[in-house]
Amino acid sequence: MTAIASIIHRVSGVITFVSVAILLWLLNVSLSSPEGFASAQGIVDSFFVKFVLWGILTALFYHIVVGIRHLLMDMGYFEEMETGIASAKISFAIVAVLSLFAGGLVW
Repeated sequence: MTAIASIIHRVSGVITFVSVAILLWLLNVSLSSPEGFASAQGIVDSFFVKFVLWGILTALFYHIVVGIRHLLMDMGYFEEMETGIASAKISFAIVAVLSLFAGGLVW
């Protein structure tokens, strides 16, 4: 369980890194002109893009929550197998709630 949480943490970091470029492009389009803003708004209104935005927010939340868990482990907490598994499960639960929140923001 702890290894899976760690691997997904790395993947979520890559997703977050790549998504910054996409979101900056979208921001640039929206700020270029009133027509650009309307174009960006049209892009974001599609179901697929909203789904991708939800995924990006979920990856960001996962990366933050599990990153805090990793920092706590670096300070000596949750290093035993039982507490490590418990902290991974708690992290997954927190991310699930935040993911639902992100879905509410996007839709």
